[in-house]
Amino acid sequence: MIRPSDSAPKKDAKQGEIDIRALQQKRQLAEITRNRIEEDMRENHPFFDRPLFIVGRASKIREFCKKIVHAKYDMSEETSLGGAVKGQRQYKELHALLGLMPYLDWSMVFITVISCVSMLFESPWPTTAAYLVMNNFYLRIADYMFVLCMTLELLLKITSNGLFFTPNAVVRDVGGVMTMFIYFTSVIFLFWMPESVEINSLAQMLMICRAMRPLRIYTLVPHIRRVVVEFFRGLKEILLVTILLIVVMFIFASFGVQIVGGKLAACNDPTITTRDNCTGLFEQKIFVTRMEVYGKNDEALHPKILVPRVWTNPRNFNFDHIGNAMLALFETLSYKGWNVIRDILYQRHGAWAVVFIHIYVFIGCMIGLTLFVGVVIANYTENRGTALLTVDQRRWHDLKARLKMAQPLHVPPKPRTFNQIFALLVVLNSATLMVPWNVEEEDERMEFLFAVTSMAALINVLFAVEIVLKVVAFTASGFWQSRRNRLDLVITALGLLWVVLHFFIAVPRMELSTDLRKFTYTFGYIVVILRFFTIAGRNTTLKMLMNTVVMSMFRSFFIITAMFLLVLFYAYTGVILFGMVKYGQAVSKHVNFRTGSEALVVLFRSITGEDWNDIMHDCMRSPPFCYWHEGMNYWQTDCGNYYGAIIYFCSFYLIITYIVRNLLVAIIMENFSLFYSSEEDALLSYADIRNFQLVWNMVDREQKRAIPVGRVKFLLRLLKGRLEVDPDKDRILFKHMCYEMERLHNGDDVSFHDVLYMLSYRSVDIRKSLQLEELLQREELEFIIEEEVAKQTIRTWLETCLRRIRNPKQKDSFADMHKYPNPLSADIDPLPRGGPERSASEHKKSIAPKQLHLSVYDLPDVEEREEALFSPPKPFPDEPESSRGMAFIAHAFGLDKKEAGAQPSPKLGESPMKAALDVNEWWATLSPCD
Repeated sequence: MIRPSDSAPKKDAKQGEIDIRALQQKRQLAEITRNRIEEDMRENHPFFDRPLFIVGRASKIREFCKKIVHAKYDMSEETSLGGAVKGQRQYKELHALLGLMPYLDWSMVFITVISCVSMLFESPWPTTAAYLVMNNFYLRIADYMFVLCMTLELLLKITSNGLFFTPNAVVRDVGGVMTMFIYFTSVIFLFWMPESVEINSLAQMLMICRAMRPLRIYTLVPHIRRVVVEFFRGLKEILLVTILLIVVMFIFASFGVQIVGGKLAACNDPTITTRDNCTGLFEQKIFVTRMEVYGKNDEALHPKILVPRVWTNPRNFNFDHIGNAMLALFETLSYKGWNVIRDILYQRHGAWAVVFIHIYVFIGCMIGLTLFVGVVIANYTENRGTALLTVDQRRWHDLKARLKMAQPLHVPPKPRTFNQIFALLVVLNSATLMVPWNVEEEDERMEFLFAVTSMAALINVLFAVEIVLKVVAFTASGFWQSRRNRLDLVITALGLLWVVLHFFIAVPRMELSTDLRKFTYTFGYIVVILRFFTIAGRNTTLKMLMNTVVMSMFRSFFIITAMFLLVLFYAYTGVILFGMVKYGQAVSKHVNFRTGSEALVVLFRSITGEDWNDIMHDCMRSPPFCYWHEGMNYWQTDCGNYYGAIIYFCSFYLIITYIVRNLLVAIIMENFSLFYSSEEDALLSYADIRNFQLVWNMVDREQKRAIPVGRVKFLLRLLKGRLEVDPDKDRILFKHMCYEMERLHNGDDVSFHDVLYMLSYRSVDIRKSLQLEELLQREELEFIIEEEVAKQTIRTWLETCLRRIRNPKQKDSFADMHKYPNPLSADIDPLPRGGPERSASEHKKSIAPKQLHLSVYDLPDVEEREEALFSPPKPFPDEPESSRGMAFIAHAFGLDKKEAGAQPSPKLGESPMKAALDVNEWWATLSPCD
């Protein structure tokens, strides 16, 4: 594995190349300038960085509050101390989540969640308002706790960071404004606790503002706040497309008002065609059932009731004015109700009016809405930066996603035929569910049902045989290392339990026990269904698809959380606005806003677009179509809110369905495009990653997902393909890679992904593939590694030379050592030239220094000496003999000549000056080291 040559730093940067050192210097200079300006502000402005213009900058109270506010879990500090590193790597994701924000913010998230759960139990039903927070002491406890904790939090943050006009003020952006708004509305409501709340009153508006409490988590969690920021960055493009759709709707709405405005009203009695005759009562048939029953189509027998004749518009839409027309067309954008509009237009105005709605559906829905979705997805990719990446940077981005999905192979790969046979058995096992497994089926097809269940039992026994074969092949400990094997073992054990219960207990007692057979049938088909989910692990493609889905869920976790919090706010608002609306066409005992939990169910149903417009029209019901009078509380009436319903449902459907849901689609598309990307365009193919997994499986004998750092050298020698490292050709790179792994966890074990990421960085041109911040970090790390490896190699070489000087008898063997830096690995006899007759003890003494330094880093070889990488400096002719050794020490360790005399010689009992003189003398007399 050789990194491309253009990745090495050059003295003269070409056009288009990035000077990393210059960028680092600019960043440091900008930081110094910023600190200087801040210091000047502190000196020249006495009230700068003084919270509330009262608390001093160096006040002890402020410092104490800062410690509380900024205290957070930092895994890097514990790692530097060398403690609990293995446990931290084992729960790396959990520790990263814990270190996401300070402990104070985590506490407030917990308090906010408790308060939100308490608000779910608030309900205007029954009409006594016993479950409203104003009348229930237990529900007020969570409110008191939230306000008290938030007051304490704001006091600490304001004292440490300030409220306004300080560098880290609490109110410095929209998030800070939202925090203060939520706090003051909660405090006002807690002190007011209104006992009378009318529709559209100030008290009801205050309760809606209080319902924004879940959005407090937006300002606390950085990743959720980042999701909102990314959305508002692209709000301009979304607004432009929205304006375009509004213009299209306005054009078609204006046309609809002109052609059918005021012409869609009709009498509810189909026999009346004019408005003047639409008076009196008529018999209206009552809908009973869709089934064909006796008397259903008989006019004399069908039940009827007397209904007054009414001349009215269709229930859900009309084109009488531009507002109702645009509302009807907005509903059509979601493909809801447009066929009803089409049928009524055709029935009352003929076929020519139908063309109008079809053209709108084609232009507004199929083209305009698709354009809107495309803009949302493109905006997401641009704000994440993926759309602005170069080809190489995009490949590196995809490679990191592939590496994240890769996992160690816990067990050796099984033969392909073995997997295919048992995958076929899974399919056959699932095919046994072609008939219902229940007691009633026994009466009709008892023999067939018995044959099917027997076949399922036989397949379960074969799966038990598979488990036994795996345990024998991999041993019990090796078998247990795989999560998939554990799942198979649990399902197989459940299957065998079902076989025993059904065929040996329930079936022999068929005439005595029916309940037992019902249980065994239910238990049996549940086991079969569970078995079907294991088929994904038996096929590589299915497994990768499943990993892609899981990875998409993890990557979209904060977007899903943000969407849930927003839906929770809408649920609380729906309970306040429509909690007591009477049942209608869509609102019923299963679809209503009586409690927060029921409102959540309705809103999640509306996200899929299921009858959301019918629910909206039911919630728009207002007097005189409902019971209401002046001064009545909202929980005593069965009215909705006309304008509130329009704003509520239209904004919800626009934000959640058209925007947030499409963000999830964008993430899933990005991950699936990664899965289906071409192998030729990938920096590392799946075959290369598979080869690393196989090599790792050989080195990680204990299957702990981590290996001692000493085994990394062995692992690197076994790699093939693009990740191959040749220690003879790439000796310097080999040393750097080994030292990087040793430095990563202070010599502790390294994980599967640690080694894989290191190999990936070393196999690409980082100057082309990495983005700026990551590139700066990587360049700095490699620079440190290069310096440390050079110093350690020179120190090892110098120490060996000094030890050879102190034992002149090993002169000849030292010459051979230059030819073979590692005689044991070169398969040669390490004995010196003149000593076949030497004793074994003398032989051990001759190779003892070499054995002392056989660590991860070896002595420089012949190629390194030819490149003048480790040649000592020549003594200066104008300097005295005693100072020549000082020049050698100074050059080897990068020290001044004055500092060199003060540095102790490693592992030598004499002074550094004497050691330097010995080196000079040895250099002048021994030819092998020239």
